[in-house]
Amino acid sequence: MTLNQLHYVIAVSEEGSLNKAADRLYIAQPSLTKAIKELEKELGFELFSRTKRGMALTPDGEDFILYARDLYGKYEDIIERFGSGDGFKKKFGVSTQHYSFAVKAFVEMVKNFDTAEYEFAIMETKTKDVINDVANLKSEIGVLYLSDFNRQAIKKLLRGYNLEFHHLINCDAYVYLWRGHPLAKKRGITFDQLKDYPCLSFDQGEQSSFYYAEEILTTNEYPRTIKANDRATMLNLMVGLNGYTLCSGIICEELNGDDFVAVPYKADKSNPNSVMELGYITLKDGKLSYVGELYVKELRKYLGLNGKSRKKR
Repeated sequence: MTLNQLHYVIAVSEEGSLNKAADRLYIAQPSLTKAIKELEKELGFELFSRTKRGMALTPDGEDFILYARDLYGKYEDIIERFGSGDGFKKKFGVSTQHYSFAVKAFVEMVKNFDTAEYEFAIMETKTKDVINDVANLKSEIGVLYLSDFNRQAIKKLLRGYNLEFHHLINCDAYVYLWRGHPLAKKRGITFDQLKDYPCLSFDQGEQSSFYYAEEILTTNEYPRTIKANDRATMLNLMVGLNGYTLCSGIICEELNGDDFVAVPYKADKSNPNSVMELGYITLKDGKLSYVGELYVKELRKYLGLNGKSRKKR
């Protein structure tokens, strides 16, 4: 087993395709395939299975990749600290649910570094992928939320991946919609007032648990729903279809634009409010890198955790 083979396995697992992984690694696909097969022969089990969507890790492969990422990550740490540094970039990644404040904090953090020396990455993605990315060392930090509804299920999943949740801030639910929406000027919006408009939800995958939903108050029965998989599409649907979503109310106008507003959700007996606990996840007992510490500092700064309250938008 070689470090190159570990590097190859990691690349294929991330790309989900031999062709894409070979392009990324600048090697011929037959050479990549041969290296993977030789490693599988040495291990005595298959790492990947072919599906209609490409290459997927087998159960044995999923177990193996955790150790492969850890070992190869330590190798990269050694090169970063003791190597000459020629041609090698330091890496830092964040995976997050679809929060503009998480992207804004990332932007402010990156401004402190020379991007020619670092390989930065931020992924707005599905809840399960946020957890997997941190567990597999693809990202150092993951940003997500807990509520009374999903807390038990998400924390159980985090324990299984040896991850821990770090609290940042608690927020009540807000209705997020565009300024031209008929309800945009209300001081508060009830669930009943929303019944004639589509609720916009971030797609979590075909076989995903409803505990992974990014929208708070997911226990409610929404009469109209439309799924999207990125923030830009969500904003377009808000304008085009008078759609709405339920969120923390912490919105970055610099990134989302000022055509949207967050109106407090007005609870009633049948549809009570729910606290949204925003935070970030890391490896359990892991020490954040200097870049990671700076990113968390920018998160806390944007959320107003420096002694000042954060104004909802």
